[in-house]
Amino acid sequence: MANAFSFDSLNQAQREAVGALDGPVMILAGAGTGKTRTVTCRIAHMLEKRIPPADILAVTFTNKTAGEMRERISGMVSKKAAADMTVCTFHSLCVRILRGGIDKLGYKRNFSICSHSDQVGIMKQLLVRKGGSDEKVKPDAVLAAISKAKNQGDDPAGIPDDYFATLAVAYQNELRAQNAVDFDDLLLLAEQVLREHADVRTHFQQRYRRVTVDEFQDTNALQMRLLQQLVTAPYHVCVVGDDDQSIYGWRGAEVANILQFEKFFPDPKIIRLEENYRSTHAVLHTANSLIKHNRGRREKILRSTRAGGDPVRIVAMPGDDEEAEFIAEEIIAGKSAVGREWEDFAVLFRTNGQSRKLELALRERKIPYRMVGAQSFYDRREVRDVLAYAQLLVAPDTDVPLLRILNAPNRGIGQATAVLATEWSRQHHESVWQALCDPDFTYQLGGKTRNCIEAFVALIAGAKNRIDINRDNPAEVLNALIKEMEYLPWIERSCKTDSERQQRGEGINSVIESLRSHAAKGKTLQAFLDHSALASDRDDEDLEKKQGATLITLHASKGLEFPIVYLVGLEEGFLPHTRSIAEGTKDEERRLLYVGITRAKDLLTMTYCATRIKWGQQTGCQPSSFICELDDTYLTHTSYDDILGAEPSTDELDNFFGSLKGLLDGI
Repeated sequence: MANAFSFDSLNQAQREAVGALDGPVMILAGAGTGKTRTVTCRIAHMLEKRIPPADILAVTFTNKTAGEMRERISGMVSKKAAADMTVCTFHSLCVRILRGGIDKLGYKRNFSICSHSDQVGIMKQLLVRKGGSDEKVKPDAVLAAISKAKNQGDDPAGIPDDYFATLAVAYQNELRAQNAVDFDDLLLLAEQVLREHADVRTHFQQRYRRVTVDEFQDTNALQMRLLQQLVTAPYHVCVVGDDDQSIYGWRGAEVANILQFEKFFPDPKIIRLEENYRSTHAVLHTANSLIKHNRGRREKILRSTRAGGDPVRIVAMPGDDEEAEFIAEEIIAGKSAVGREWEDFAVLFRTNGQSRKLELALRERKIPYRMVGAQSFYDRREVRDVLAYAQLLVAPDTDVPLLRILNAPNRGIGQATAVLATEWSRQHHESVWQALCDPDFTYQLGGKTRNCIEAFVALIAGAKNRIDINRDNPAEVLNALIKEMEYLPWIERSCKTDSERQQRGEGINSVIESLRSHAAKGKTLQAFLDHSALASDRDDEDLEKKQGATLITLHASKGLEFPIVYLVGLEEGFLPHTRSIAEGTKDEERRLLYVGITRAKDLLTMTYCATRIKWGQQTGCQPSSFICELDDTYLTHTSYDDILGAEPSTDELDNFFGSLKGLLDGI
């Protein structure tokens, strides 16, 4: 075994957490307290104590975190031990459970997983069929209501809005007819199969005897019930999280899971990690002074291992134009004066709309920046199309992928034919694929369309047979299929630029290469499709691959850190958000600001505006009520006018004259 870790490198609380291997354990890990290191050392310690790696399950929230945890552990223990453990997301775990037991709930085991764009496609069809196209109902609004109901464990048929409830029932029937599930169903059905079927439950309880759950404050009621089905006495479960960083209540996360952990698992050992290795004392003192105003939290006080630090600035701005320009100018000055990288700077905001002026100010000054929340790789058209073809090679009778590519590229099977095939399949309780193969259906169509359908069916069936009968490599079969139908030249014709053409080609190649590497590991085409469906998780955007200053929402910033942070828009109505004041969720908004403050390593500036443009109108703003809650010991209150009107410091003058001399020397 590789050299696992040394207890000497851990602080007292981390040591206690790493040594607590049995029974329920809750590690309350404050921001920047070395949580990931503690969790990975604890798992490495289990292996040192001869706990079989196959018994160990670690559950995270994003694929990226799962990958990083797996990598860290394999650096501490043997590669084989790391490979034998299960480190995955909640959704990925549920796929494992359902592949082994979904047939007990009346589904076939080769179910497909709907991506978000598949769900929107289904909902758009239902809206047309149910008269919603005239009602201006957005598919995402209905899907959000369905998702909320499922995550609360309610039947979507009981949604208070009757029209939404009708659509929800039709949507579930549609998924069921296609032997498909959405992301929420993965959790719902996995919990159901464990709860209702003792044989499946016992199998997984014996399979995973040691369970660790990361980011526990983000779990919802359904995930908690799933965990309870999975973990049996003597309850070797360890949860890691921080109730002060619970900011996803709007997405169904239940801070009660961490606050009332003792209700779910008896007599847990509770360990607090409070030594912060990230931020200066000034930043942490300010953060602690804010969060103590939340009632009912688990007491913890972050202590910095870095003494002192520059005071936290609160700057009053005349308006959002000045706010954006001030920050952009400071980034330029900070980079040149202190020799920082662009990536050292981050601007955090509450709502996406606040980023527009910031982007403009950065662009005008040619400051490179990265926006978090750009289009996901798996939302790209060519990627979704190629994955739809791959899905047909596993199960052609899944309607959503089939309808997606039925005429992509154009093959003489237009929208009217697709509608006829869909209606026929409904009336005859068949899939659309079965309708296309049924002479009784194709006989009604014109000779030309019939020939086009027969050619398409032969193309897909032939490729499927190469995989099922000849046992050919699925990556080679898919690649040949894409080339044979000249998909790339077809999609390139709709591209406006060379870089877009190149991007389309690279997208297709990425999917094929990813499938090739899956096949090389002996994994099935279905396993690859599961992986792709789960990898489309939006939280997985890789910031490290992009360059520039970071523009990011407070929600997306959790888990990240930056040397210099600007936190903008500290105004009543923005932070706390108007909605939270109405709904009584101000505590969560306070936690959101706390998360923002604790992202800063060295310098933190918070701003608020006297006026801001909202809905095209200039509106007066009030400073956030949270500002009064901050302890003033390490705070400086200043304003845009004060800073602009201040006498330049000796250092600033030296820098200025030094730059000027350099310019003159160069002439």
